[in-house]
Formats: sequence, C-alpha cells, structure tokens
Amino acid sequence: MSAPGDSSVTASVGAQADRWRLALESWAIPPEILASASESPFVLPHHLFARRAARSLEAQPSPSFERAWEALDPPGSVLDVGTGAGAACLPLAARATSMTAVDTDAEMLSLLAGSADRLGAEVRQLRGRWPDVAGEVATADVVTCHHVLYNVPDIEPFIVGLTGRARRRVVVEMTAVHPLSFMNPLWERFYGLVRPSAPTAEDMLALLEALGLSPSHEVWSLVGEAEHESFEDRAEVTRRRLCLQPNRAEEVASALRELGEGPDRTGGPRSSRTRLFTIWWSGRA
Repeated sequence: MSAPGDSSVTASVGAQADRWRLALESWAIPPEILASASESPFVLPHHLFARRAARSLEAQPSPSFERAWEALDPPGSVLDVGTGAGAACLPLAARATSMTAVDTDAEMLSLLAGSADRLGAEVRQLRGRWPDVAGEVATADVVTCHHVLYNVPDIEPFIVGLTGRARRRVVVEMTAVHPLSFMNPLWERFYGLVRPSAPTAEDMLALLEALGLSPSHEVWSLVGEAEHESFEDRAEVTRRRLCLQPNRAEEVASALRELGEGPDRTGGPRSSRTRLFTIWWSGRA
C-alpha cells in the first residue's frame, strides 16, 4: 500500500496499528470481574441485529448506503464483511449483480438468508473470520464493512484484506467512539473502574492515511427508534454487559435513568442520537 522499502512509512503504519491494538486491549474486562459473571457479557440478542437490518431497508438512505450505491453504477458485485443480519448489503440488492456475506456467526447468516429470500435476492454466505477467509472469496466491485472495526485488534491485515478484495471502493461505517463508551459511567459507578476513551474513528482515519489509502469520510448523526424492544430489555442487556447478577437489574435500570437513558413517554426505550463516521477509499484488486 505504501512504497516498498520505505522504512519511515512502515514504522508509521506499525505505530498506528500498535496504538489501535493496545487501545482495544485496554477495553478487556478485568479477570476478577469476568469470573464473577453468571452469564457471558459478550453474547448479545440476535434480534438486535435483525431489527437493525430491517430498519436499513426502510429508513432514509444513509451516507454509508449512498457511498456504496454510487460505486455500484454500473451495477456490480458486493462483498459484505462482518455482515451481521445484512444491514449494509441488503439495501444494495437492486444494484448488486452478486452478493457475498462473511460472518463468524451461523445464526446471523441464517437471519441474513431469510431476509434475502424475502427480497428475492441471492447472497452467498461464508462463515469464517476475516481476513482468514479472504482467499475463499472472489474480488468484488464494492466491499462493505459496518460496525466491525472496534472488534479487530490486528487491524492492518484486516484493512489490507478489505482493500485487496475491492475493485472500485471500500465503504466502512463506525461510531465516532467505541460503541460501549456510553457504559463508562456505569463501570465507574458499580466497580470504581475507569474505562478507556480510545480508539476512535479519528484514529482509524490516521491509520488509513498511514497505509496510503487517502480515505474520504463523512460525519453524521443517526436519530431513530431504539434497537431494543423495551427499556427493560435494554437494562437487561446492560446488566449482562456489566457482569452483574440478575438481582442487580433494578439498580442498573435506575442508573440508566439517571444518565438520561430511561424510557420515553410510552415506556419504551428512548431513541438515541449516535455520531457516526462513513469512511471510504478506493479498492486495489
């Protein structure tokens, strides 16, 4: 991506990648807290991803959709990495000559298949971890990757894999800050634990620049219906993420209310405003 043999560029990429990895490692839950959990804090209800995919088909076009859509003129193939239930790729079906979806979760891929069938779209599904399975997929005109990068400590080969599989464009979407940052006051409240503030989308842009990819980006805010079906559901998921026992549920709900995250007038979960980055760059397939 950078000029071969340019040691200063290589050092810059390595430093940016190390910074990203170390920042993500700092989000690890302390072992003693993790050991006290009666349920895994890492398992999230799949219906959250299904709701997100359904909304992507009904909502006003997002900047992430628009950047991918314009790159599919003329129509072309789509590769969606970390697809979840298909929120990134399904809205592109009308211009996609073919679609391939990669995810590690078989149930997510099953949800995607059901939605694709209802749309009359065909999606090739590949279960596996990126970039380990990159050699099993053909190049695509557009590669999408939404809300995955904060889960990738070894970021350089992941980005290189996305870029090397895209002929026209790579489009990624991510929150401006780590998506669990809203819980930082809760970790301090319940455990006296100060949580990290990095990495951020700005750090990702710096890494992409160091890789010589000349990324473009757009910052925007999403205001929409809450992902959770009820405030109680949101409080329960938050309790699990905090590794707290079921008998602490009301304490968590009370803490969320104090943070302004309580139920709306209908008693349902409050809609949230999320600051997002859409980042795109040219492929090199």
